[in-house]
Amino acid sequence: MNNLQTQFPHIAIKLNEPLSKYTYTKTGGAADVFVMPKTIEETQEVVAYCHQNKIPLTILGNGSNLIIKDGGIRGVILHLDLLQTIERNNTQIIAMSGAKLIDTAKFALDESLSGLEFACGIPGSIGGALHMNAGAYGGEISDVLEAATVLTQTGELKKLKRSELKAAYRFSTIAEKNYIVLDATFSLALEEKNLIQAKMDELTAAREAKQPLEYPSCGSVFKRPPGHFAGKLIQDSGLQGHIIGGAQVSLKHAGFIVNIGGATATDYMNLIAYVQQTVREKFDVELETEVKIIGEDK
Repeated sequence: MNNLQTQFPHIAIKLNEPLSKYTYTKTGGAADVFVMPKTIEETQEVVAYCHQNKIPLTILGNGSNLIIKDGGIRGVILHLDLLQTIERNNTQIIAMSGAKLIDTAKFALDESLSGLEFACGIPGSIGGALHMNAGAYGGEISDVLEAATVLTQTGELKKLKRSELKAAYRFSTIAEKNYIVLDATFSLALEEKNLIQAKMDELTAAREAKQPLEYPSCGSVFKRPPGHFAGKLIQDSGLQGHIIGGAQVSLKHAGFIVNIGGATATDYMNLIAYVQQTVREKFDVELETEVKIIGEDK
């Protein structure tokens, strides 16, 4: 795998790169090989090379809804953070995979385009948002997603239309087929800028009031179980404030687990398992994780 630096001298590549630098929880081991392509062509080159040489490949976006285990990740990490262009085409916005969802929502505001207000506080990348059909406050990415350019795991380029981009709650065709997002096209509507701003201000205030933004976290840890709210079940189980190592069930919102200092990915995973077990025993409800957990145990 170290041959990648020789094979692709024009692409930024790091060896044994600590991944805690790239996750919102500030936890995680090292990547064997950490690749940062600047263009779609470079991305395609690396994906095809990994496929041809049977090298394990993992895509890393903004690291916001992710726990990387303390043993790190074998093979190649493809970090698409440098693919950040956002453009307007009439009432559509085309954003590349590494663009931040928050920045894309702000771009829409600046262009007086409505539809992405719900995303103004979601701290993910466009690629990650499409992968999990990110949403908040009654809106989801699939509501405004018109098309996407993706790579298959073999490096084949595909253009997907809206009809091919099936989505449900925290699920998408992109995740199902393990596609690598390169860009996304959103269909929006013209609106007065002050009205868009007012909606964003309202959602930002709600987020700041309810969520523990003062600590590192991976966002909402659990999916919403049918007929219940995960945070309410956790709170009613007496788990709010429960600590394992440096990880704590947030005192502000029980659906969040925060790093109160020195937490490891193992602390997070042990606390998640304890919460799931306690809620199962008290309420006979299975809490399924929304956060993605990847990598190797230490």
